[in-house]
Amino acid sequence: MLIEAVCYATRVTRTFLIDTDTASDDAVALIMALRAPDVRVAAITTVAGNVDVHQATRNALYTIELCGTDVPLFVGAEKPLLRTYTNATWFHGRDGFGDHGYPAPRGSSQAMHAVDAITATIEANPGLVVVTLGPLTNLALALARKPELAAKVGAA
Repeated sequence: MLIEAVCYATRVTRTFLIDTDTASDDAVALIMALRAPDVRVAAITTVAGNVDVHQATRNALYTIELCGTDVPLFVGAEKPLLRTYTNATWFHGRDGFGDHGYPAPRGSSQAMHAVDAITATIEANPGLVVVTLGPLTNLALALARKPELAAKVGAA
């Protein structure tokens, strides 16, 4: 008698914290994470990089709304720690989205600074995945304040 074994893959939900300098490339990554059935995005933080941190925040809010989610967003570092800030608007356009004139998002960022949000999110979700899509300034500041956070991250 032949017994047929069937294995079904089990999906394990992964929790992400995403730090981004949201221009068009990062928006695609955000959409993929926000729409993935096996990913829970606990928080999104923004940092100056491709565009200034305020434009990155606007772009991330727009992307969150486009996906129909309500992930909390936190504004972070406005400049690098050790060098002069330079952007990539020559490539991504002044708004980071190719200057297509997308409407302003309706939502707004949270009051807590991104560095504090990174700390709180990692502590509340040990083993989470930290996804860094831009400069590592926010993460560097969080780890400088609390080096033991590194041991609580599952992957980066």
